[in-house]
Amino acid sequence: QVQLVESGGGLVQAGGSLRLSCAASGRTFSIDAMGWFRQAPGKEREFVAAISWRDSRTYYADSVKGRFTISRDNAKNTVYLQMNSLRSDDTAVYYCAADLQYCSGYACYRRENDYDYWGQGTQVTVSS
Repeated sequence: QVQLVESGGGLVQAGGSLRLSCAASGRTFSIDAMGWFRQAPGKEREFVAAISWRDSRTYYADSVKGRFTISRDNAKNTVYLQMNSLRSDDTAVYYCAADLQYCSGYACYRRENDYDYWGQGTQVTVSS
């Protein structure tokens, strides 16, 4: 099993920045990739970004490309989501997820069903 704990959410003004963290524990050696998803009120959960554990390649949804950066710290088994130029439509609960199965390419990493473990979520609220 893999346990995921997110932190770093909060309230920020439009144009501001936040950094989310997701610490993984347990069978971290089995992780193939980690991703961030978000769910806004009344909407379905959507893909935000992912990073491959094998080659550190990163993948982003078009809506966050150029504003968000996903990165990882191998020693800490932690993945980060640096969010800049935040907008009101970024308001959502953000979830990190771990994928233990082999995955390759954007189409794979963006699929919610490919992820095996999920964190509890952290609220991000952007005020306009």
